[in-house]
Amino acid sequence: MQKQTPENLHVIIEKIQNYCSYSERCLHDVSTKLNTWNLKEDAIEKIIKGLIHDNFISDARYAQSFANGKFKINGWGKNKILYELRKKQIPDLYIQIALSEIDQKEYISTIKEIILKKFTKKLNSKKAVNKRQALKFLYSRGFETSIVSEILKTYE
Repeated sequence: MQKQTPENLHVIIEKIQNYCSYSERCLHDVSTKLNTWNLKEDAIEKIIKGLIHDNFISDARYAQSFANGKFKINGWGKNKILYELRKKQIPDLYIQIALSEIDQKEYISTIKEIILKKFTKKLNSKKAVNKRQALKFLYSRGFETSIVSEILKTYE
């Protein structure tokens, strides 16, 4: 176990602040990181309280950033985002707020775009969509089956 002197603790706090500054972090990520450094529980609690107080970590901010990034950059649906945020132990209230901030028109547009790119043959029209394959793929990406099914009906 690492010896925890005030000087040592100061260095650790600086390191974890840099870790939090580099990218948006949640309480779970920071706690996991601190546990890998073999710190005492009371030191971890003290550091986390300080990070929250100084606004280095915020689960609400993390949830919004995560949901927005995973939707826009990775093309994930709401179900997959929800699942991943729950794995990070983000409170459901923050998850629901983050998911509600995803624009529904953009969400539908993204589903249509994926269908057109992946499941239509270039020579034929929109009607060449393999619906079962598209539904399975979009479901694995976290898009809701009911929404995908409604959109796929327009390709009949």
